[in-house]
Amino acid sequence: MSTLGSQHHVAITRDATVDWMNRFAGEMSEHRAELVALDTAIGDGDHGTNMNRGMTKALEKLGAAEQADPGAVLKTVAMALVSSVGGAAGPLYGTLFLQMGGALAGQGEVDLDAYAGAWRKGLEGVQARGKAEPGDKTMVDALIPAVQALEAASDLQTGLRAAAQAAEEGMKATTPLIARKGRASYLGERSKDHQDPGATSTYYLFKTAAEALAG
Repeated sequence: MSTLGSQHHVAITRDATVDWMNRFAGEMSEHRAELVALDTAIGDGDHGTNMNRGMTKALEKLGAAEQADPGAVLKTVAMALVSSVGGAAGPLYGTLFLQMGGALAGQGEVDLDAYAGAWRKGLEGVQARGKAEPGDKTMVDALIPAVQALEAASDLQTGLRAAAQAAEEGMKATTPLIARKGRASYLGERSKDHQDPGATSTYYLFKTAAEALAG
């Protein structure tokens, strides 16, 4: 394995995971109005407000106690989101982080394989919970290509950047779709030409992961 040089030794730590969650919370605050506008067009109009509130609560919880490892950080965020966020976002993001945290339980340093595996578990949890398939115009449309990009990567830094790019492309690809899940599905044809808010917040999650974890 030494032929891979230092790349192989790049790992995700507890502190880097906290930094990631801080950056994601910052994006949810900064883009709250944008997410509200997207959700007002095709949903309840509360996605930005809910995610901002939930991540603010998550940072409070992270600051109140020391988490042992990356998995514990993600579980703490999950519990904060489930307890403080209404609508679909709380249960879905809560499930995502809970599954990821469970997959990483007890690992002080997380490598690419473990990280990609945790995302796969998170994706499976979100799909089981929300029953969304690719093309339904949900956060899954950003999640699937990003997770696949991570799984296909040869090193962590490349994988993180490729995942962020794939999530962005998946997010943009929701615009022409007709929603088949959630509140947006009631609109039918009128849900076309609007970018999905859940796919948008998912893009920010991968964007901040690349910023915080790719070194």
